[in-house]
Amino acid sequence: MLIEFINPDFTFADDRGTLTQLVHDGWSQVNYITSRAGAFRGDHYHVLNKEAFFVISGGFRLSLRHNETGETAEYDIKAGDFFIIHPNITHSFDYTHDTALISMYDRGVELPNGEKDILK
Repeated sequence: MLIEFINPDFTFADDRGTLTQLVHDGWSQVNYITSRAGAFRGDHYHVLNKEAFFVISGGFRLSLRHNETGETAEYDIKAGDFFIIHPNITHSFDYTHDTALISMYDRGVELPNGEKDILK
């Protein structure tokens, strides 16, 4: 499996607006990321971490490659999409719109031994 689309834990809405709880446990590092249309990021993988993304606004073309099987896939990702990329999947983001997103790692990029779990 190259990508796993998931749902938030819950969403509450009333006349004041909405509250979306993405997760309530299982993640040790959370990042807020912005990218401009035309930017390219990624082209790396993690050996130990699974990484989740929630797209707040914008969109991008996501390219994936499984490092062991060679399987590839591409997805057009848009605001509201929520997904997990598992370890050993090279992932690249080609931003088609100005984008804001949340990324979460289950272990964190900075490992206890001082090394980083990010490889190209």
